[in-house]
Amino acid sequence: MGMGTNIYQTMGVQAGIEIFSHILFIAIAFYALQSVRLEVVFKKGKTFQIQLMYILLSIALGYTVSDFLIDFTGLSRQLPYIFSKYN
Repeated sequence: MGMGTNIYQTMGVQAGIEIFSHILFIAIAFYALQSVRLEVVFKKGKTFQIQLMYILLSIALGYTVSDFLIDFTGLSRQLPYIFSKYN
């Protein structure tokens, strides 16, 4: 039973890291998008839609960057298996 707990605990920690990473990069993307003038693309007086677009773009961009880095990290950890003598 002790061994199964470690697997679930590891999965839980991994999930926590991924959630934190997604939120962090969404916040970074939101901060970076503040330098873009989206209001010139939208009709005048569409403040809510502009704010919504900032949020949606932040989520899309932040999630994509976070997912890339998580995948890259996981693949980098698997890279040493190329040189494994048990192939």
